[in-house]
Amino acid sequence: MPTASSAGTRRVGAQGGTATVEFALVLPLLLVMCLALVQVGLLARDRLLVEAVARAGAREAALQADGAAIREAALAAGPGLEADAVTIGVTRAGSVGDPVTVEVGYAETIRVPFVDWLFGDTVTMGTSATDRQEFAS
Repeated sequence: MPTASSAGTRRVGAQGGTATVEFALVLPLLLVMCLALVQVGLLARDRLLVEAVARAGAREAALQADGAAIREAALAAGPGLEADAVTIGVTRAGSVGDPVTVEVGYAETIRVPFVDWLFGDTVTMGTSATDRQEFAS
């Protein structure tokens, strides 16, 4: 017949096993949440880089009409972006003093494992920047 002290020991051991099982059930969810948070941070960083690319492209487009030089200057402002995934479009509205707009699109691939089902294969982001043209076309 069990004594009071041995029954108390069994309950503590059973509760310890329950805590281990609960931890084992919750741990994968916590890891996926942490990985998703890392991916969101990468997306936010790339969004800021896309905006910097658009600003640099608009500045270069305000100074000259060469499309290759505009793309080169724009991509230099986004060092962490994949150049093949960046699209750059330039729209001009006249000559000196008129606006020139650069539109940038970027298809970001999901880089963190186990969270692509949350975000899809790619996340598309885009922005534009406008500057005043400083040369006669």
